[in-house]
Amino acid sequence: MPKLYAERPFRFGRQFLADVFVVAWIVFWIWLGRTLYVLIMKLAVPGQKLESAGAGLAGNFTDAQHKADDIPLVGDKLGVPFGKAADAANAITDAGRSQQAAVHDVALALGIAIAVLPIFFVGLLWLITRVRWIRQASAAARLRRRRGGVELLALRALSGAPIRRLATMPDDTAARWRAGDPGIMDGLAELELRRLGLRTRIKTG
Repeated sequence: MPKLYAERPFRFGRQFLADVFVVAWIVFWIWLGRTLYVLIMKLAVPGQKLESAGAGLAGNFTDAQHKADDIPLVGDKLGVPFGKAADAANAITDAGRSQQAAVHDVALALGIAIAVLPIFFVGLLWLITRVRWIRQASAAARLRRRRGGVELLALRALSGAPIRRLATMPDDTAARWRAGDPGIMDGLAELELRRLGLRTRIKTG
């Protein structure tokens, strides 16, 4: 089972707060992107009015054309101007729709861009850090339970522990490690487990 959080309170608190921050960061930028989208979409109001006016005019001219067509003898000629006027009104309707579509495309693109870029960079950094720790901590927890894993944890501590941590060990640490001293092995293994925020329950033997 993967180790998702540290066992030591301080490291656990840092991880939990980092997770909460990332969630809040994502929610904030999604909200900001949506807010920007709504604000830009207000520019589509003239296009909506243009579409509504054009549709109303086209409907009126079409009705007038139909009525004119019903007039005997001259109906066809009388209806032609109304038909052309209806076509012009439909063009106004199409222009209004085009304006709304253009505003929608701009609003959507800007809304997504302003949300996705900050979320991507922070989320990627968080994910890389989190996955790296989970892999290392899960492996260390398995070694901690495995007989003989203390030697591998000790080796890892010697090769990867911060210098300031190694400086707290006895002066003859390297020599005692080479000699297989159980006490120094346990100390180094515990150093590696503490580095990862894990409790130092080591199976020896």
